[in-house]
Amino acid sequence: MTLEVLAESGQRLVSGVDGRVHDQFELSVRFLSVTAPNLPVIGLSSGRARSPAKETPRVRLESRSAFEPWRLSVPRRPRDPGVPSSPTEYFGTELRAYREASGLSRPQFAERLGFTPQWIGQIESGSSTPSDDFARACDTFFGTNGSFCRIWAWIQDFGRLAVLPPGFPDFIAREREATGMHIFENMVITGLFQTPEYAYEVIKSDKTSATVEQLVATRMERRLILGREARPNIVALFDEGAIRRPVGSPEVMKAQLEHLIGLADEHNITLQIVPGSKGAYAGLLGAFTIMSFLDEPDAVHVEGHIGAQLVDHPDAVRKFGVRFDLIRGAAMSADDSVDMLRTILEKL
Repeated sequence: MTLEVLAESGQRLVSGVDGRVHDQFELSVRFLSVTAPNLPVIGLSSGRARSPAKETPRVRLESRSAFEPWRLSVPRRPRDPGVPSSPTEYFGTELRAYREASGLSRPQFAERLGFTPQWIGQIESGSSTPSDDFARACDTFFGTNGSFCRIWAWIQDFGRLAVLPPGFPDFIAREREATGMHIFENMVITGLFQTPEYAYEVIKSDKTSATVEQLVATRMERRLILGREARPNIVALFDEGAIRRPVGSPEVMKAQLEHLIGLADEHNITLQIVPGSKGAYAGLLGAFTIMSFLDEPDAVHVEGHIGAQLVDHPDAVRKFGVRFDLIRGAAMSADDSVDMLRTILEKL
């Protein structure tokens, strides 16, 4: 009998049985009938249909009996990611489009760039992350003026943000745009004012070393807004307990307090402390940050145990503003607050 393998379009891909392997698909063929002209049903093991132009296999068949499945086994084609869902998949989609537009097969392209076809296939399918060298090689080969390098940089940024708790990427993006910030912290020194060593001690609980290092690096990047030309005006209020709480070694605390004192000298930063003798006050409910912008409404960042929330409803933002004023009314003056910092530092 004669076996015919058809693409979904009806195009004939295989006619006859020649006992040889000719393509890079893994297919399973099941006969609905052993009498011609009925044709077999073809299933792609990857679960994805291929275009007829790419489905041109001539294959080896292994028959067990007239009524048992027929199996066609060859190496699997790298998965087509379809619509990209990440920068890594987007890189692969663009790479495949440029390669095919150049009329090159994976082996041909791999040979010209000095990489393996398997590596190229993994990149195109989005299952592997490209290297910086590979991105630069692609830009050079295709003459894309840095496009692949920009996507690679996007992948790195995406990886850094992926380790952040829910809600923090949005907050970091808005923080960069803020022209003014009103910060209240009642437990620890606010992240924007932390030293690397202090930040490490705060973050390290229940996290891998790699994750902690990435989070600390991201936190240190946030501090760049304090040194730029157009610096935000910041009023930072701290509960005295946040200042006195020992985080890490005495050396870590000394460096952190010295850093705070230095920040308090900046013309755009006002630092005040609510003394522990105040007792109950409006800040006991928790920390928050109010951000103001040049051409956009204010927004409030509220941090939680497993994530963060960005609040921009006008009524809610107004209530946070009232609460901040109440907390500031309970705080010492800026000068007295710096004096307290120096006193605590001397006793460490």
